[in-house]
Formats: sequence, C-alpha cells, structure tokens
Amino acid sequence: MNYKQVIVIRADLKMGKGKIAAQSSHASLAAYEKALNKEPDWVEEWKSIGQEKVVLKVGSEKELLEMFEAVKKRFQGMPALITDAGHTQIVAGTKTCFAVGPVPETEIDKITGKLKLI
Repeated sequence: MNYKQVIVIRADLKMGKGKIAAQSSHASLAAYEKALNKEPDWVEEWKSIGQEKVVLKVGSEKELLEMFEAVKKRFQGMPALITDAGHTQIVAGTKTCFAVGPVPETEIDKITGKLKLI
C-alpha cells in the first residue's frame, strides 16, 4: 500500500512563497507527530518509500474547514489545522492550512483528489 502526506493551503490569503513554505512545514510536522502516535506502522512504511507529500490549494477558509472536517471524519485524530500566530503577513488567528498523514493514498485521494496543486 502507498502512503502520502497531504497539505492543504488557503490560496485566497495570497501568502508569499516563504510564508507558504513555513505554514506547510508547521502542518507537515504536526500531522507527522499525530500519525506517529496513531498509526506508527503507516509512518514507517511511508518513510521507507520516500515520504511522498503533496501540497494542494483551496480558495477560502470555508473550503479549508469543510475539507478539514471531511478528512478528520475519515482519519480521526490525525489531521492538524494550523492557525497563524500573526508575526508576519497574516492576522493572528487566521487558519492557513492543514495536513494529514501519512495516510493510505487511495483513502485520502477519495477526499482531496479533486483539489489542484498549489
């Protein structure tokens, strides 16, 4: 079975490349830690096959939260929602992205498969 980590970013915030990288990194690490606690076998397999990650986009906070809830329903306790601290480009408390995984690719693609790459 293939596993991957999925990071979903809000495109409507018009974050700079560095900010997107930082927010994606926060989400990736938080999701990894959750997955390590919940499904350590998935994590080990994912690490052995190259740690695939994809970064996708949504157009609004509403879309982000709807996608987050759908992912949370399927992978309980695993997705990590990132809220910005407000130190640079974004107002404190803004939900910027979430990540989940590693999770089975076929399962996450059922939920996020129609989103476009960032």
